[in-house]
Amino acid sequence: MQTRIEVGILGATGMVGQHFIKFLQGHPWFDLKWLGASDRSAGKKYRDAMTWHLGVVPETVADLTVDDCKPGNAPRLLFSAMDASVATEIERAFAQAGHVVVSNSRNHRMEQDVPLLVPEINADHLKLVPGQQRARGWKGQIVTNPNCSTIVLTMGLAPMKQFGIRRLICTTLQAISGAGYPGVASMDIVGNVIPFIGGEEEKMQQETQKIMGEFRGDHIEPLAAKVSAHCNRVAVVDGHTVTVSVEFSSKPSEADLRHAIDSFTAVPQERALPSAPPRPVIYMEEANRPQPRKDAERERGMAAFVGRLRACPALDYKFIALGHNTVRGAAGAAVLNAELMHSEGMLD
Repeated sequence: MQTRIEVGILGATGMVGQHFIKFLQGHPWFDLKWLGASDRSAGKKYRDAMTWHLGVVPETVADLTVDDCKPGNAPRLLFSAMDASVATEIERAFAQAGHVVVSNSRNHRMEQDVPLLVPEINADHLKLVPGQQRARGWKGQIVTNPNCSTIVLTMGLAPMKQFGIRRLICTTLQAISGAGYPGVASMDIVGNVIPFIGGEEEKMQQETQKIMGEFRGDHIEPLAAKVSAHCNRVAVVDGHTVTVSVEFSSKPSEADLRHAIDSFTAVPQERALPSAPPRPVIYMEEANRPQPRKDAERERGMAAFVGRLRACPALDYKFIALGHNTVRGAAGAAVLNAELMHSEGMLD
């Protein structure tokens, strides 16, 4: 039996931090021992430092004393749920001090030497890390996971990458939990659609090209495809839905695409990583699936669900994809990234 690795969370009192705590309960490899937050929370018991929104506060963390988000007492492996307004300097300070920072924050995602990781798609992008450490003089490192809507899109596209993605247009129907707490005012979202989420379309377009790009020694060559995104907030609690139209260079048949989806597996499944779903992309035959309420929670929220694959009169094919935005799109994504890193010997 392997020794469990002590881990900590930066930004532990916020909604993403709470999702990290919930997801890490009972983890076979990682033992949550340290919680970091802002000055106003530091020194308090965790149960007194925040308002818990996910049921009952786990007893494993309720009486932990919250620390400052400063290097010193934290374990080497840290999951970052820091708000973007403060994440840059804090994450860099910990990496400089020798910590492995696996971040859900957007701040470092598009930096040339930082992996933007979806283990089923681009595990080889971890090869950027030694160059990152040399260039920045860091003993530690920063690895990021994508935006919550980008991960649903790229997981849905992953089995199809082999056919040469040339152009894609996607429209999101994003859950309110993606806006954090308190999020969107009820008078704005109930019975309504908000057709704007600040920065979201740009993130989806740029991150997709980086994630699905190729490792070229010291950088990632972005996917050459043109990506157009429309992002909308809808009155759904959990689960981001994305409708996608895509054009391919090799003109596969519908049967080719279905076979690619149904047979898709990758490094996390081959290595049986603890948080990896047995099938990362699951095709649903029903004409009215996937649906957030029925499907987002399945497979512990770690799989992507695809349906309605059919010919597209404007491009080649169109389909719908769904994923759990706070699990596969946030906390679960970062934990799976750390599991992959451990399997590569990067946490030794």
